[in-house]
Amino acid sequence: MTNARAARMKYSPGRLGYDEMTRVGIAVRRERAARGWAVGLLAGFGPLACAPGPDADAGRLVVFNAGSLAAPFRDLLREFTRLHPEYETIQESAGSLETARKLTELGRIPDVVGVADYGVIPALLVPRFAGWYVGFARNAMVLAYTDRSIAAAEIDSTNWWRILLRPDVRVARADPSLDPNGYRSLMVYQLAERHYREPGLAAHLLAASPRRFVRAKEADLVALLQAGEVDYAWSYRSMALTLGFRHLSLPASIDLSDPDLADRYREAAVRVPGATHDADSVEFHGEPIVYGLTIPRGAAHQDAAHRFVRFVLSGAGRAILDRHGFTLPARPGIGGPEAPPADIFPDSLPDPSPQR
Repeated sequence: MTNARAARMKYSPGRLGYDEMTRVGIAVRRERAARGWAVGLLAGFGPLACAPGPDADAGRLVVFNAGSLAAPFRDLLREFTRLHPEYETIQESAGSLETARKLTELGRIPDVVGVADYGVIPALLVPRFAGWYVGFARNAMVLAYTDRSIAAAEIDSTNWWRILLRPDVRVARADPSLDPNGYRSLMVYQLAERHYREPGLAAHLLAASPRRFVRAKEADLVALLQAGEVDYAWSYRSMALTLGFRHLSLPASIDLSDPDLADRYREAAVRVPGATHDADSVEFHGEPIVYGLTIPRGAAHQDAAHRFVRFVLSGAGRAILDRHGFTLPARPGIGGPEAPPADIFPDSLPDPSPQR
């Protein structure tokens, strides 16, 4: 980006820049409490991607990303290293909330963070661990299934909820305390209750997707579905397309895909426990699905991080995201108390738009 163009960039602190994006729909209540649960939960990841000191390993790039970004970021990193062979790349995939807590609970600082809900960044990382964020892709909630799934031949956008309530049907979802797909699944239940005018439907659908079919992140549901251990799994359109699953597209008033229905989506809300059940509490309100990127404070490999984010936002990066089934807005969105670095935006990319 040229200096002239950087000067022209409109920036609104704390707001997102997509024309089609709404205000951050997350309220955070933080209370004093001991924070020890994440150490045990994430101990298995080991120290591999802990960022070294700022002068060490200059040729490294460490990326933490959401589970639903695992495949597209793998391809993005592969192409990035083809263009920049001087960098060694390390990728860790986990649920978006779990990814954020690697920073907040464990003090592990990567070079780039990519999450399935941009709102996780202002909720958990700003201002201590990040000062800005960029929205770069959209998605939709879908119901994934296979030819072996019960009622696969008859399920459609009008009867899906009746089929999920059958006693012999097994439904999987992600953990809402670790993955946005998890709390978005519960939002879909709430929105479906309103859409179909069926009082109590959300509670019935929740009971029909019990804890034994809950996994840490949406990507973990793939194995359950492929093995035939469940009939249906809540997924993103991008994941279903990439993996070749059959999937049911839901009405726009339910699937969290349409920016014009942001007010309707906001009627749904899910409160998620934080470090302990009586400590941090995060409430997520329904919003159009938007994925977010940031470079954390203290990232050890700033040059590599800037180049990688610029590549993600470039035409070549967007083409990779498009192949993986994401919807790409014409202009990126920005938010946070600080302006993003000007050099992460390719010259060919339209300026980030101001919040409406």
